[in-house]
Amino acid sequence: MPRYLKWTGIAAAILLVVSCFTPWVIIESKNLIISGVDTAGTNYGRPAYIHFFFTAFFLLFTLLPRLWAKRANLLAAALNLAWAARNFFIITACAGGECPVKKIGLLLVLLSSVLMLVSALFPDMELPQNRES
Repeated sequence: MPRYLKWTGIAAAILLVVSCFTPWVIIESKNLIISGVDTAGTNYGRPAYIHFFFTAFFLLFTLLPRLWAKRANLLAAALNLAWAARNFFIITACAGGECPVKKIGLLLVLLSSVLMLVSALFPDMELPQNRES
């Protein structure tokens, strides 16, 4: 596969980290702006730290030219996408008759997680050829 997918995955990882600091949702009744690292006044925790953990492993495994690293990279990217989907459904859920207003940060987290998974599906690596006598 083309080499640009590796760099697309790295750019998506950087976009994911930046997106975790942008607003994800706004809860208007409580006048709260929720991001991945700032969830004051809610019970959401800090979901961006799990993204940072998976992104660090993704970047490490993307840059290592080993077969086991490419397989582990696929796992890290899949878990990252699952966590992004979980955050999307939990944080944007309506509660008490009020639905939070979705912002671009949460959608960018989903998009960058999908791009990271696509990048992990097609690693830039040449496998050794078997020589038959």
